[in-house]
Amino acid sequence: MLGPQCCENPPVLNPLSGLGHVEKLGRLDAYVSGSPDSKNCVLLVSDIYGYEAPNLRALADKVAASGFYVVVPDYFCGDPYDPSNQERPVHVWIKDHGPDKGFEDTKPVLEAIKNKGITAVGAAGMCWGGKVVVELSKQELIQAAVLNHPTYVTVDDIKGVKVPIAILGAEDDFLTPPALVKQFEEILASKPEVSSYVKIFLNVSHGWTTRYDVNDPEAVKAAEEAHKEMLDWFVTYVK
Repeated sequence: MLGPQCCENPPVLNPLSGLGHVEKLGRLDAYVSGSPDSKNCVLLVSDIYGYEAPNLRALADKVAASGFYVVVPDYFCGDPYDPSNQERPVHVWIKDHGPDKGFEDTKPVLEAIKNKGITAVGAAGMCWGGKVVVELSKQELIQAAVLNHPTYVTVDDIKGVKVPIAILGAEDDFLTPPALVKQFEEILASKPEVSSYVKIFLNVSHGWTTRYDVNDPEAVKAAEEAHKEMLDWFVTYVK
């Protein structure tokens, strides 16, 4: 379920942010960054605030600078969660935008990506997006996964993971608390056929990898540490 932490520190959305551009992939608009000649792609699956969040697009550009073709789909079709709309609180909004729908919407996106000549795809999910990515990993529709402070992900989900997976959790997270992340770690440790990495970041809260204050040096540093872990994972397994 979603909770208050999913809605904290909402970004100021900017459709013009980032170094890339928007194009149609599958049935969705998507922000894309990096060389389309790359054979390796990273799919970034947003939180409930969607693909126009400047920090998310900056992360896409950072990953693209390492040689990946990066895709950030607009899963909410121009309708990201708006905390100022009191007539549509998050528990109402989510009825139109469940992660199960996000998972299905990803399939034609992946097909469009592969039609560009991409041969390997990794996916990282933030909050809401973590559930989408874990479903992709259970179906082996991607080559590697990263879950950043995921929401909705269960023990049974982790039992079903079939591709290399990294889970980056926050010390302060009511949605996926450290105790649950430790359970995920124990399950993955019992699956030697699946490469895994699990880390709980101290002194950070749910959402820290993308919903940080760019003017707060400590927040930026913590986010960048997680970004490096994510990128290292993809460099290792998406090739």
